[in-house]
Amino acid sequence: MTGTGPALGDAPPSGWKAADIPPQTGRTAIITGATSGIGFETALALAGAGARVVLAARDPDKAARAVAAIRRARPGSRPEARPLDTGSLASVNAFAAGWRAEEQALDLLVLNAGIASVPRREETEDGFERQLGTNYLGHFALAGLLLPSLRPDPASRVVLVASIAHRSGLIHFDDLQLRRTYGAQVAYRQTKLALLIFALELDRRLRAAGSPIRSIPVHPGLARTDITRRGDRAGPLARLAGRAIFAAIGQSAARGALPLLYAAAAPAAQGGTYYGPSGFREFRGGPAIAEVEPHARDGAVARRLWAISEDLTAVRIPLAPAPLPPG
Repeated sequence: MTGTGPALGDAPPSGWKAADIPPQTGRTAIITGATSGIGFETALALAGAGARVVLAARDPDKAARAVAAIRRARPGSRPEARPLDTGSLASVNAFAAGWRAEEQALDLLVLNAGIASVPRREETEDGFERQLGTNYLGHFALAGLLLPSLRPDPASRVVLVASIAHRSGLIHFDDLQLRRTYGAQVAYRQTKLALLIFALELDRRLRAAGSPIRSIPVHPGLARTDITRRGDRAGPLARLAGRAIFAAIGQSAARGALPLLYAAAAPAAQGGTYYGPSGFREFRGGPAIAEVEPHARDGAVARRLWAISEDLTAVRIPLAPAPLPPG
């Protein structure tokens, strides 16, 4: 059974770039994985447009360097760093509890942190397959815990970073933690498909609840970022091959961040619409409406994944599912 998607809005203007971001003064953004790559470029651009950006990062030294780099590049900006490891539910809960205790309003939550291609199966401290826990379940929990802090306004967004890898991904409900069928790419594709399914379902539920907040999935195409290093777990040949492929057909992290920035800041960006690069196979190019594979729009799968995610994370998101279409 397949769920319906929202009506797509107009495509982003051709040639849309970071300089087209409207003023962001007075807006607060939390960005996971913002110490390098597309997360850093997103933080840099939003800070330059006047937003207060919070870099939610696992490594305090990298976070401090990223904050200093943004301040140097964008004088007068006010970035800050806070500790967060999306691979740890304790860390996610502590981050969210601290934010809520300060009663701080939030305008933008960018769920970007991720790892890829862990060659041998590993587990997080919560017992989750590491890529699933870091890329998806930690972000599911963070979104649920911070949703009450988002201002009830159409400019408020949850932006979730998926991937063209969702095209060949599957949700292995009979072995979600991949204890029997682990493969590095199998695990990565599952997490990115899960993020896309969650983003679309979150938007459906927000709409059904009458909330103006938008949930918008994006992907950066083939962007040259640290994730191509396989989380430092791959051998030298795999790292070299990854760099060569991305150098040949990919694009810079700054270009890869454009779909994120469009979803985060463009008034015309629509909830439930998937944005990615405009070029061949969505590998590179300016922001455009991206293709969603039919299996990512299955409403029954989305409901099942949502329920399992709530059970695994012990985070309940108080949004009722939208009705499934007949048939």
